[in-house]
Amino acid sequence: MADKEMDENSSTPTLLNSKNTVISKDLSAESISKLNGFLKIMGVFNLTFPAQYDTKDSFSELTRCCLKVQHIHRGKISCFLSVKPPIMNIYGSLHGGAVGDVTVRIATACARTIVGKDKELFLGELSISYLSGAPRNAEVIVNATVIRSGRNLTVVAVDFRLKDSEKLSYISHATFYHMPVASL
Repeated sequence: MADKEMDENSSTPTLLNSKNTVISKDLSAESISKLNGFLKIMGVFNLTFPAQYDTKDSFSELTRCCLKVQHIHRGKISCFLSVKPPIMNIYGSLHGGAVGDVTVRIATACARTIVGKDKELFLGELSISYLSGAPRNAEVIVNATVIRSGRNLTVVAVDFRLKDSEKLSYISHATFYHMPVASL
């Protein structure tokens, strides 16, 4: 309990001593202290979020600032992604969540070049393979291609390559189902 009291009296705010935080009675004081320390190390101690990030889909705002469209053609999209601090992990490379967000965003846009606006797209499956990290300030070329598009589904492949070396960093496949489903 001494650690918890010390955290409450320290000048650095933490999520654990916020009045909105509910802490389970099943956790020991040591566990709470370790979690609080981990959150501080990770930089998660700000109790207020800027208005632009306190909304649904706010992570997209972070990735959108790092994306630049290069080409859009029917069934193909190519973009540049700059690896900047807002989308990096603690190891200094592109965060896996940012890879997922960019993949969904680009794959959806690519599928929309084939599928009409009268059909709603539903992301049914997403697979991502992390092959190597993209380091800080790297330029990454993101290419999306429609592999198959039929009446009821569209499959898009997305690959991430380092611009300098053409080294493949991440690959993914996204399967979109069309709504409403076409009747046979």
